[in-house]
Amino acid sequence: MPCFDIQEGCNWPIYYIKIMKLLFDFFPIILFFVSYYQASFLVENTFIGQLIDPAKPDFITATIVATGIAIVASFVQVAIHWFKTHKFERMHLFSLALITVLGTITIVLGNPAFIQWKPTVLNWLFAAVFLGSMVIGDRPIIQRMMSEHVSLPENVWTTLNLSWVAFFFISGAANLYVAFYYNLGAPDEARMDSWVNFKLFGLMGLTIAFVILQALYLSRHITEDDLEKDTEDNGENL
Repeated sequence: MPCFDIQEGCNWPIYYIKIMKLLFDFFPIILFFVSYYQASFLVENTFIGQLIDPAKPDFITATIVATGIAIVASFVQVAIHWFKTHKFERMHLFSLALITVLGTITIVLGNPAFIQWKPTVLNWLFAAVFLGSMVIGDRPIIQRMMSEHVSLPENVWTTLNLSWVAFFFISGAANLYVAFYYNLGAPDEARMDSWVNFKLFGLMGLTIAFVILQALYLSRHITEDDLEKDTEDNGENL
């Protein structure tokens, strides 16, 4: 029977905390999704309309509006995290740099392809870093990130690290497929809608499923002391 009481040494509260952190990580993506589908309202009722070329197709306008809002949201995300923890998270910084560069190009040129590449570039960059850490350095990067919170056998660390490599690679490939190869016969607007939906529900669903599977795998190896320490550490960062 599932256990939800921290005092009984249950690990589910930790997974809840991790999923809440995951939702915070997806904050810019959620705003991108909402603003993409509410772009016409924003253009008609806010100052944004003065910045948009009315001759552009509706889905291009929506992409430009959503991209601009996602860039601002990414800066806000980094600022909130720093305000709460007084440190920067590398994933947020990498994401901020990519969305600022690729997003700006999309806005200036009115070409969605650049912002569509962003999830693939980010995921494949992380895949390369995680894989490279098994060759460069004395420990896989996942072990360097988590060893202060949990003690695991070396083979478990290796498995975890490789699972993240596979996850990042698959996520990047899936984004590339949906963005540029899925439903090629459909109108450009319909294809863009499909990618925007996948960007939120598909990638976030994949990430949540992976985190849960990883948590279930870790639950076989972590101790009660690890659970208490991880709960405290993650609770401070919420």
